[in-house]
Amino acid sequence: MNPTSLQEESRTAFRVLFAISIAHLLNDMVQSIVPSIYPIIKEEMGLSFIQIGVITLVFQLTSSLLQPFVGMYADRRPSPYALAAGMCFTLTGLIWLAFTGSYAAMLGAVSVIGIGSSIFHPEASRVAQFAAGGKKGLAQSIFQVGGNGGTAIGPLLAALIVLPHGRLAVLWFALAAIMGALILTRVGRWYKRVVSNISGQRRKVRSVVDHLSKRRINMALAVLVVLTFSKQFYLASMTSYFTFFLIDKFGVSIQYSQIALFAFLAASAVGIIAGGYIGDKIGRKYVIWGSILGAAPFAIAMPYAGLTLTIILAIIVGLVISSAFSAILVYATELKPGKVGMIAGLFFGLSFGLGGVGAAFFGWLADIRGIYFVFEISTLLPLLGIVAAFLPDLKKIDKE
Repeated sequence: MNPTSLQEESRTAFRVLFAISIAHLLNDMVQSIVPSIYPIIKEEMGLSFIQIGVITLVFQLTSSLLQPFVGMYADRRPSPYALAAGMCFTLTGLIWLAFTGSYAAMLGAVSVIGIGSSIFHPEASRVAQFAAGGKKGLAQSIFQVGGNGGTAIGPLLAALIVLPHGRLAVLWFALAAIMGALILTRVGRWYKRVVSNISGQRRKVRSVVDHLSKRRINMALAVLVVLTFSKQFYLASMTSYFTFFLIDKFGVSIQYSQIALFAFLAASAVGIIAGGYIGDKIGRKYVIWGSILGAAPFAIAMPYAGLTLTIILAIIVGLVISSAFSAILVYATELKPGKVGMIAGLFFGLSFGLGGVGAAFFGWLADIRGIYFVFEISTLLPLLGIVAAFLPDLKKIDKE
């Protein structure tokens, strides 16, 4: 890459990062519409809870399990306009979802929406890395916070737009998909200009792990999977059942419990950005270790605290534990240089899949033992952060 190209990329990096973050917000906002309209389609089609569960299963399978394979293909054949194509899949699925009249067609619609997500995330993560300009953690955090914002906004907009006006109102969200496709088309043009330099960037990153054996790299990836499990299972407990815990233990109103959940989610958004920035400064291993294990004492104390302290502890936990994901993802891509798409697809897929499994598991456990027991057990999960001690320090290796 010549100096002129480097200067151009430096000038456009944050513009590209914010564009891809906005597209992530729009993508995940649309994705979150699917579970939000379950009450409507259950009543319209007379569906059972088992049939609703199958819809979720199909949606999760297509949006989670396909991501690593899409990422592998993207690593071999980068496709600058695949991002816009993925959003077009989402648009097609939304329109299908609005007009379908049968259960089988409903499954087809949500699977197409899921495919759109599986195309978007791995390739978008590659774009974030190439736009990072040496700040991979911060870049991944900017990208990730858009998705978190979209996941939070989607159900709120569904409550305001779709639930009062019926399933056809889903078509309003098609505008978001169209906007996302337009943004991603412009991002694709930028990506096309830099994609020819990917092989050179791979050689630069590979030197970070040249000192590690294949066995140690695979062990480090296994540790990251365990850490992702502990984080996502705990977050599934908080996001799905924190409101029920507050209502059950303290007798607060639904509105108060929702405000408390919003405080937790807002703190999580701040933590995502902070984790990426700090990881670039001190090393991602320490952010991963500190964010998950560091959240443990606050999480463990939460079931035994009073109302005010519980809210404060939840905010601290959200701030600390959410900083892990961008650090985990960037660390994993450094372990497997040249396979950014595959690794991003794997860990995004794991996050989605484990989140769904965790919510179902804790729901089952709550039915058997009660919501308080769920919080006593789930708050032990951050203790698994201790396994981060087995991760090699890539920053030290890079200095050798």
